Amino acid sequence: MAQKIICSNKKSHFNFSLIEKFETGIVLVGTEVKALREGRGNMNDCYARIHNNEIFLEHFHISPYSHGNIHNHDPLRPRKLLLHRDEIKRLIGKVTTKGLTLVPTRAYFSRGKVKIEIALAQGKKLHDKRQDLKDKAVKRDTEREFHSR
Repeated sequence: MAQKIICSNKKSHFNFSLIEKFETGIVLVGTEVKALREGRGNMNDCYARIHNNEIFLEHFHISPYSHGNIHNHDPLRPRKLLLHRDEIKRLIGKVTTKGLTLVPTRAYFSRGKVKIEIALAQGKKLHDKRQDLKDKAVKRDTEREFHSR
């Protein structure tokens, strides 16, 4: 299955411990898909929220299509994510009871359709982030020593 990654949320791995990932569809208008094909998506500060038993993607910035007209889309409008009802109910249960959150990690094309990967995540504390940075530095140093021999 060939996937062309449009954009990713790089800070999601640093700020959150990702527990479980889900592939979702997204409701878009035509100019949004064309703009994403040009690579004009931005997931910085993007998050998912639950409203009326539906999941919406907030602050997913899709710049206007370059060859569009006056009826171009709003770049920051909330966009509905498509999941099965069972998955939505399960996510609502976990988000409300365990203090978890839904974080989008990347957007990509799969078989011509735009897909969003969201993750059930728990926020990291400052000391957890520092420990991750230390572990990353140690791993990088050991790799460097291994390759120099």
